[in-house]
Amino acid sequence: MERFISEKNNVNYLKKDFMKRSLMLVVSLLSVLTLSAQEYKLAKSSGKLDIREVNEVKIEGYSGSEIIFISKDYRSDKDDRAAGLRAISNLGLEDNTGIGLSVVETNGVIEVRQLKKMDGPDVLIRIPKGISVNYSHTSPHGSDVSLRNVESDIDVSTVHNDVTLENVTGAVRVRTVHGDIDAIFPAEVKNQLSLNSTHGHVDVALPASTKANLRMSTSWGEIFVDPSLKLELDKTGDFVKYSDRLNAKMNGGGTEINLTSTHDNVYLRKK
Repeated sequence: MERFISEKNNVNYLKKDFMKRSLMLVVSLLSVLTLSAQEYKLAKSSGKLDIREVNEVKIEGYSGSEIIFISKDYRSDKDDRAAGLRAISNLGLEDNTGIGLSVVETNGVIEVRQLKKMDGPDVLIRIPKGISVNYSHTSPHGSDVSLRNVESDIDVSTVHNDVTLENVTGAVRVRTVHGDIDAIFPAEVKNQLSLNSTHGHVDVALPASTKANLRMSTSWGEIFVDPSLKLELDKTGDFVKYSDRLNAKMNGGGTEINLTSTHDNVYLRKK
């Protein structure tokens, strides 16, 4: 009997010890994750954000008065000799953010550059409502770029990046050579949209109530339209103009919307 009680006590002790160690491990992991996320803030609520050659970036609009740069995975090279010094790229850029980016304001334009060409931070940029966005990327080292909840104008030019848009309400211009473009627009589409890919698809979801002058075209792909969207097609006499181009009005016409893919398909869906 005493042996049984002793073994039972040992089991209980082991259980408590295991739970204690597990809790400590969880706390340690949370601490590491919290510490690894680094931020750089810039007090700016209007103007233009000009982002060039930043490989991994997500851009989100929010109600605030600062541009916030957040990196969850940036790890600067450890070099004891570099203590107290600042990294400078071969382009002369300085890491003035602590997350591998150069952020410099010139005449109201906030210029954002990445120090390393092939390796760099995975960055989330949160922007106030009054900040417009220019994003350009030309190298093959980049990943997808996404823009969400942005209310000001957007201009994107890439070679290899896929582009994702969600709930953006300003004027939008996107051009990519090899990337796909996927976009979901909100109920109120009031500004001009121009989405153009050379080798990727263009896939757009619009509310059925959208009032638009719609132009869709492809040279080597096909055009697909949700049949529940009521399009008033341009006609010549009794003939509908339809080949590799489609010009139509939605709900009597309104916002200019241009969707183009040269070598892939164009999709128009109901949100």
